[in-house]
Amino acid sequence: MQARFAAVLGLALLVQGGAGPATAESHKPPLVFTGIPDQDESRLVERFGKVATALEAKLGVAVRYIPVKSYPAAVTAFTNGQVQLAWFGGFTGVQARRAVPGAQAIAQGAEDAAFKTYLIANTKTGLEPSKAFPQAVAGKTFTFGARTSTSGRLMPDYFVRQAFPGRTPEQVFSRVGFSGDHSRTIQLVQSGAFEVGAVDYSVWDLDTKAGKVDPGAVRVIWESPPFPDYQWTVRGDVEVTYGAGFTERLRQALIGLDDPAILAPFGRSKFVPVDNAAYAPLEKVGRDTGLLD
Repeated sequence: MQARFAAVLGLALLVQGGAGPATAESHKPPLVFTGIPDQDESRLVERFGKVATALEAKLGVAVRYIPVKSYPAAVTAFTNGQVQLAWFGGFTGVQARRAVPGAQAIAQGAEDAAFKTYLIANTKTGLEPSKAFPQAVAGKTFTFGARTSTSGRLMPDYFVRQAFPGRTPEQVFSRVGFSGDHSRTIQLVQSGAFEVGAVDYSVWDLDTKAGKVDPGAVRVIWESPPFPDYQWTVRGDVEVTYGAGFTERLRQALIGLDDPAILAPFGRSKFVPVDNAAYAPLEKVGRDTGLLD
């Protein structure tokens, strides 16, 4: 049984890690990374497996992707050094960098500098698209995404409080839930389990293209103002392991990922350089909403 488990685990690592140590510097440990589980698991395996293969070829070290079950688990894996690199949402990136001195945001999607949340509604509510925040959502059932999602919790929480001064989401809506990820939010609102929800616009677009959205059952009713979101964050101690200049090499490798087969599952056109300062607005919103100590 143990031998069989080891064989299965070894196969999984080869699938997740790409080309394997034959193309990497064998004396250096693998660069291990993860990403927040913000959508359908099969899409995550597809996107991150391709990233691992591409980075391994560019960096000359073995690269491994490990999945996590939740947004907090991604932050914990980064904080305790289980992973050296992570694809975080804006807010989880802020949390991770606050916990790990020297950690840096090094690349984001070109679309992440001006990201958006969509409010979506089950069509049976009769809610129609609006340029202004739709006041008619008050009294409806509402689902956020994950509790520490930027586009699925932090920013929609903030926008609700702006639209209804002095009231929390729990006071605005008849019931508030947390779906766990954006794809799940879409399905819960589409099914009528919740009347309204907040979702990452890029996941909405990806799920729409994949035929998972029924326009007769769910629609976008509001588009938020822009805010910074997803990014690649690296630990500050990677240069001890992989040598001086490795952080910049990693940044260049990420922004050099130009294969549409890699970028499409992210819903991104390309990756561009970024730094920690770009996410200061999210840190302020986190404090203002009480979601960040």
